Amino acid sequence: MAAKGLVYGPLGSSCVHLCVDMQRLFAPGGPWAIPWTQKVMPAIEELAARHAQRTLFTRFIPAARPGEGQGMWARYYRRWAEVTLASIDRDFVELMPTLRRLVPPAKVLDKHVYSPWTEGHLDSVLKNWEVNTLVITGGETDVCVLATVLGAIDRGFRVVLVTDALCSSSDSTHDAIMELYHSRFSEQVEATTVQGVLDGWH
Repeated sequence: MAAKGLVYGPLGSSCVHLCVDMQRLFAPGGPWAIPWTQKVMPAIEELAARHAQRTLFTRFIPAARPGEGQGMWARYYRRWAEVTLASIDRDFVELMPTLRRLVPPAKVLDKHVYSPWTEGHLDSVLKNWEVNTLVITGGETDVCVLATVLGAIDRGFRVVLVTDALCSSSDSTHDAIMELYHSRFSEQVEATTVQGVLDGWH
């Protein structure tokens, strides 16, 4: 089982809160609305506000127009032509307002695929900040959060998943991925609540 709670000790100055894709795209009324966002937002807001200087928000940026993208991404954006930048209000890519107000001191990193690692910018930021621990929140548990977690594990980061600050549009796959984290990554992943993080990050 994945470690429950901060079993490897308290969090400190080498820790960053990495909040995945909490944007208007996925808010109620957005083109890819995730109903759970409303449920987890208070926990994310509290954590981000408490550690704004050590919070990094990722934003998923859709293709500019239908059919644009490398390989299968071109097919993806033919399927989702209505969510390309040519078709939506650009404000949909922005963070949700209660999070956007924290920038700065919080920072934003844009990405064009599920993983925040493939374009190289995140590696550079974390190296400059001398980070060894990532506290991960956001959505979706079974898509962009999954890509974020696996990349962090491969790079040797201590990974802390905040269980009450993750969301998905699918209950069944959210539950399946949480079980995957719990059952297969026992040495690399800790799972705790936002209160557990707040109590353990000084």
